[in-house]
Amino acid sequence: MRLPIKAASLSAALLLASVWPALAEKVTIKDVTGRDVEIETPVKHVILGEGRQIYFLAALDKENPFQHVVGWRDDLPKADPETYQAYLAKFPEIAKLPTFGGMKDGTFNIEQAVALKPDVILMNIDAKTATEEAGYIEKLAKVGIPLVYVDFREKPMENTEPSMRIMGKLMGKEQVAEDFIKFRADSIKVVTDKLAAEKPKIPVVFVERAGGYSDDCCMSFGNENFGKMVEIAGGKNMANGIIPGTFGTVNPEQIIASNPDQIIVTGGMWEAFVPGGAWVGVGYGADVKEGKVKLEALTKRPAFTGVKAVEDKNVHAIWHQFYNNPYQFVAIQEIAKWLHPDLFKDLDPEATFKELHARFLPLPYKQGFFVSLKDE
Repeated sequence: MRLPIKAASLSAALLLASVWPALAEKVTIKDVTGRDVEIETPVKHVILGEGRQIYFLAALDKENPFQHVVGWRDDLPKADPETYQAYLAKFPEIAKLPTFGGMKDGTFNIEQAVALKPDVILMNIDAKTATEEAGYIEKLAKVGIPLVYVDFREKPMENTEPSMRIMGKLMGKEQVAEDFIKFRADSIKVVTDKLAAEKPKIPVVFVERAGGYSDDCCMSFGNENFGKMVEIAGGKNMANGIIPGTFGTVNPEQIIASNPDQIIVTGGMWEAFVPGGAWVGVGYGADVKEGKVKLEALTKRPAFTGVKAVEDKNVHAIWHQFYNNPYQFVAIQEIAKWLHPDLFKDLDPEATFKELHARFLPLPYKQGFFVSLKDE
């Protein structure tokens, strides 16, 4: 029997809805720079402008965060090899994903990106200047490829929540994004509520960014990122006021003169960047005993001569990549425990991190993200 045209059209529409329930919807998303970007959601094909964007994509898709990734920057295997290897073991197909260079260093291949026909390209806000100078947004717009900015590094305490909501909208995972945001906020509130109630003495903290990565000393953080995390955790960031903005350097004399009560060094397994370097190898499944030895070696440098934190063994190392993903609330809990051990003796940041993995992430939890000279 032949259906009337209207009925046939209706039947076809119903059939399409049944086989593709997540029919694309054109929406306008405001990215973290304030740009309005029109895009069809949920997206099916994504290019990650940085490989470490998988940290937050993974928090939204526990089953397979790579299923819609058609290309990504090549930084994850070098910057965080343990995490990369863990994902590679579970999702071996990622070895075949096309890789890109960086926008900031001018090695991003726009022709390759266009050929992959992505629905969206995700770019970190720190690549904004280079992206604009190269005219990439206009070039991509001509072929119908939108670019969306997110941020977990320049101003993570301000931009993590909106970035997660942007990602949730793009991927059709709005509720998962909201669940994650609540878990993050509740985990931080455990710290801030206790500090507000008890009003403990505030220690001076020096955070050394990537200590031992080079012979130079000493990279640190200004009023954002780990600098802000320290303040939320009940410390005074020594470099706030010295470093304008998020990232910068202080000189050894400033450290000695400030005489910090606590020192926190960020570290990672950076053999690919600095073979045999003095960096502290903390991260997913890292050997914390070896990390402690390397951390102690860093205290022998001239910049730490006679510093109270070294004399009291209040020197700690923490996974550098907390500076670049939405899991920084775990770092806040660990830092609070280091700065105020009596006040937070019942706080268990490892348990928080385990719960994060169990509820949201595709990988099982492994220790190795923290080490302290106070550890037995």
